[in-house]
Amino acid sequence: MGKPQTIDEYIEGFEGQAREVLEQVRPLTLEAVPAANEASHAKHANVVFTPSTREAFDADLADFTTGKGPVKLPYGRPVPGDLLRQMIAFRVREHEDDGVLWM
Repeated sequence: MGKPQTIDEYIEGFEGQAREVLEQVRPLTLEAVPAANEASHAKHANVVFTPSTREAFDADLADFTTGKGPVKLPYGRPVPGDLLRQMIAFRVREHEDDGVLWM
């Protein structure tokens, strides 16, 4: 099989913990934001928020590697589904209610 052309094909190329994480995180995002941009990484899943969203959840993210906006979800660790849902809802509200655009 050649290089994956879609995210579905990319996920199908994984087994075990990596595939489990990807199959859990993707629906969380697409359920809340169907038009969300998607990308892939070989060693971890990233969910990228605006810095203001990520900062609002700093205390909850102490056990995760974060950047200005990204939250790294290593394969092999439980997916923090409830936290991600809260962060996604926060991001949608800050965009729709407060007009906060990207970065």
